[in-house]
Amino acid sequence: MSLDFSALQNVPRLLLEARLKPLQGTRFQPTGFPNLGPATYDGPDGRRMLLVESAQSMANRLETVCWDKTADDWVTPLKGLPLVKVEDNNGKPLTNTVLEAHRINSPYILEGKDTSVLDRLKQELADMEEGPVNLRQLAELLLGLDINSLLHGIFLAKSDLAGGRLRLPRALSAFIEAEDIREAQSGGVKNDHVNPSGDTAKGFGNVPFARSEFTAPRITAYFNLDLTQIRGYGLGNKVTNLLIALALFKIRAFLDEGLRLRTACDLECEALTVTRPQAFVVPERRALEEVLPQLIQDVAQEKNWPADRVTIVRWDGTSKAKGK
Repeated sequence: MSLDFSALQNVPRLLLEARLKPLQGTRFQPTGFPNLGPATYDGPDGRRMLLVESAQSMANRLETVCWDKTADDWVTPLKGLPLVKVEDNNGKPLTNTVLEAHRINSPYILEGKDTSVLDRLKQELADMEEGPVNLRQLAELLLGLDINSLLHGIFLAKSDLAGGRLRLPRALSAFIEAEDIREAQSGGVKNDHVNPSGDTAKGFGNVPFARSEFTAPRITAYFNLDLTQIRGYGLGNKVTNLLIALALFKIRAFLDEGLRLRTACDLECEALTVTRPQAFVVPERRALEEVLPQLIQDVAQEKNWPADRVTIVRWDGTSKAKGK
């Protein structure tokens, strides 16, 4: 089986919209922000809008569906993709560049006493200390070290790596909005059946609380795949097709199994629509799962990837001395 991406060859973006609804009932709980709470705002036409899930959170959720936490490995269709794993001195897994908040810029990778990844970055990107940053060269390095960075984006914020100028924006971004929202106020009580009048500051006693949820006639997840950026890496058609297929797999997997955003925000997808280019049809998840292993193998052969594509970094619980 092969995938037909011909409709994407001459367009800058692939734009998708997924129509969502609560799995049960009508209410849902959006993401909240410190000192702000729910992110409500007025839309251009005056309708009340709500940010259900931010771009930052969606980026992480699109990573989570790629990882099998039980096996500590990629999910089956993605096995063989390069990444960096962090282990303790006993070989116990700690984190990796799929799940780590700052990916390859994680302090567990670049700030520990094991400087193998940092040394490799310095060595292979040494000619960028002065002058313009060669993003194609950076992309080539990331392809074999942490391929997911080419979709998720990267910011190597270290002064000794091209003066902190090494960054790629997200090629795959997403967010979820709700339109024409209405508040659904409720509340409850944390009951203490032992000492109802106990000191609530210490966790005792009965504690009443308010709860804000929302209803909306329309909830939409938006996905934006920057095809111009992916082609701009200059890594060839096989890599481009692999990155597109990987991005589409993330979207399909998220819509299938990643929509339980919170206890009180469990959604389901009613329809996935391509808004640009409209001639493109998103492959089903099963088709993507069937073709991804071959795409990975093709790129591995073309780029001479080693059999073991996992880079191991040891973390002993302490960072290297400042200036070392």
